[in-house]
Amino acid sequence: MGGKVFGLMSHDKAETLITASVLALACLLAFASRLFAVIRYESVIHEFDPYFNYRTTQHLVEKGFYDFHNWFDDRAWYPLGRIIGGTIYPGLMVTASFIFNLMNYIHVPMDIRNVCVFLAPLFSSFTTIITYLITKELKDGRAGLVAACLIAIVPGYISRSVAGSYDNEAIAIFCMINTYYFWIKAVKTGSLCWSAVCAVAYFYMVSSWGGYVFLINLIPLHVLALMAMGRFNHRIYVAFSAVYVLGTLLSMQISFVGFQPTYSSEHMAALGTFGLCQIHALVNWLDAKMQDRKQEYDTLIRALVTATVGILVATVGVATALGKIAPWTGRFYSMLDPTYAKNHIPIIASVSEHQPTTWVSFFNDLHVLSSLFPAGLWFVFHRLTNERVFIVLYAVSAVYFAGVMVRLMLTLAPIVVVCASICISHVLDSFLDNAEPVPDAPKPPKRERNSPETHGFLLAMVIVLLSLYTIHCVYTTQTAYSSPSVVLSTYNNDGSKAIIDDFREAYFWLWQNTKPDSRVMSWWDYGYQIAGMGNRTTLVDNNTWNNSHIAMVGMAMSSNETRAYEIMRSLDVDYVLVIFGGLIGYSGDDINKFLWMVRIGEGEHPDEIHEPDYFTPNGEYRIDSAVSDRMKNCLMYKLSYYRFGEVLSYGREPGYDRTRNAVIGEKNVQLTHLEEAYTSENWLVRIYRVLPPVNRKQVLLSEKEKQIEQARRNTGPIGARKGTIKDKLVVQKPGSHKSIISERDYERKRGKTSG
Repeated sequence: MGGKVFGLMSHDKAETLITASVLALACLLAFASRLFAVIRYESVIHEFDPYFNYRTTQHLVEKGFYDFHNWFDDRAWYPLGRIIGGTIYPGLMVTASFIFNLMNYIHVPMDIRNVCVFLAPLFSSFTTIITYLITKELKDGRAGLVAACLIAIVPGYISRSVAGSYDNEAIAIFCMINTYYFWIKAVKTGSLCWSAVCAVAYFYMVSSWGGYVFLINLIPLHVLALMAMGRFNHRIYVAFSAVYVLGTLLSMQISFVGFQPTYSSEHMAALGTFGLCQIHALVNWLDAKMQDRKQEYDTLIRALVTATVGILVATVGVATALGKIAPWTGRFYSMLDPTYAKNHIPIIASVSEHQPTTWVSFFNDLHVLSSLFPAGLWFVFHRLTNERVFIVLYAVSAVYFAGVMVRLMLTLAPIVVVCASICISHVLDSFLDNAEPVPDAPKPPKRERNSPETHGFLLAMVIVLLSLYTIHCVYTTQTAYSSPSVVLSTYNNDGSKAIIDDFREAYFWLWQNTKPDSRVMSWWDYGYQIAGMGNRTTLVDNNTWNNSHIAMVGMAMSSNETRAYEIMRSLDVDYVLVIFGGLIGYSGDDINKFLWMVRIGEGEHPDEIHEPDYFTPNGEYRIDSAVSDRMKNCLMYKLSYYRFGEVLSYGREPGYDRTRNAVIGEKNVQLTHLEEAYTSENWLVRIYRVLPPVNRKQVLLSEKEKQIEQARRNTGPIGARKGTIKDKLVVQKPGSHKSIISERDYERKRGKTSG
């Protein structure tokens, strides 16, 4: 049965079947490995931003796209509000809404919440397929299958794509790799069709995530590198010109983007590269037309270059001076200089995912791939093509940005997987392809021969490495990335698992026990959750678009109770919510975040807030007996430790803070302008009601003074009694006729008669 496998099918069909089977299993693995949170807890939305996305998706499904696009949310950023359609990337919501409507159309009813919960695992399966395709374009199908299996469980990608992680990154990584794949196809073929498809993929990326700026700068960088290497040709010109023009026009349809591609600094590199492509094409055309007039050609080129550079410099200078070119954003500056945000924009530096990446994080999110990645990059260099130049630029830039910001480990994981799979594929190809001797084939030189023992050892080593990688990925996924932030778990002394559901209980209490128009002040981390689960109006939330408004909340938390009360009254605050982890040892509470509130408040109100005032004379941040007076009297300290001095914590003395490992310095905390409204079971969430102002100052009387006052009211003159009218007219009936006399004359007459 020559040319057939087991006498059933040809080698080509068998290879197709195996490829499809491995891809299907990899997709299933990618989906299943992200379901730990659903299995252990329930189908629940994770983190903070996903609750806003879920709330807006509900609005889109119930009201339609037109109402969604024009929605003014009056429950956010009180009293400012927020225009939803013009301040979000709607790709995530539209995708979830499309799947929801499609499922209902084919009569598979599914709740929109479950669609949102399982959207990230679904797109992880799609990412597995597109990673296979892009690796196949760079090497071959075998390397592509390895890449598909690796990316299915890589922790660096799973960290933002587990079930319940309904955030922009849930679909953005698929969109990014998809755009790269079609760009590579356009570069290899020079086809206008592939370029148009790439532009559409870029549009989907722009609608889904603000990280599209990385793409619109990386692709022009690739074109510039090809120009510098002398590889620029007609195919590159067609691909980039079509992608830039169509992609820019499409991206401008997103309200949040608008005309930014024409004036913002982040897009100027793409615009400049597009202009340079036209000049390069013009020069090539002139070169072809003026081959026999070399001197005239050189003169014309010099004049053209001089005029172009002069016009470009003048245009950029005038546009910048007139403010037509927007400066780089703070986040962009922080990417170039990791210390910029800490020194100038503390609101950015306060976000944990904006911190620099540690070496432990690299190993935890990549494991053995971090070692195989450089080797794979070397194999890519070994046979450099136009598309491989793009992969090299992507790898180098992703490594840098992932080192600057831990969140961008998400963009590094795919390229590490691609390079590692190329490395593994090259090694296996080199040592195992010719493991079985071929009859009548010439024997390789002695130095190139490998014994069967070598083949077996190499194969065993690869299997061991990949097995360790698999074990690490599964363990990291279930322990580090599958715990929703709104539901915590711990273990009792007997080893049984305990669920801490304080967050949802507190938000449910808000929903059930406060007026619908109540306004809740909290730190911005919890704004989306309060609006999404508590359905109450918030002052600030995770959008962080208004630094001065956030600074006002930070100043209120950092001030003494009287000053904070004035601020809260000016903002119409009804309730204050704080997160306190001192009882159970929860480290992500507001006391640990408090210094960021101080720094942000000080940035806008330096006359009132000074960070050194909250430290001890030795420069320490303490909450124990050495706590500073300013710290002890601030609103955050009082709201966190109110009545905590009465609590016995796990056999320790009253007032012991497990998170800070210290006994609080002020146990007898008293509140004047607020009262405790709700404290969750584990004291994790504490809600206080803001008391209304007193009309006038209350006068405290002694018992003697009270008796005198009461006697005066009872026995005082008639005219001074409460509610009486002097000289009130009364009707008298003497005999059969009526007459009207004053009350005083009537009493006087009665006295004379009785006498």
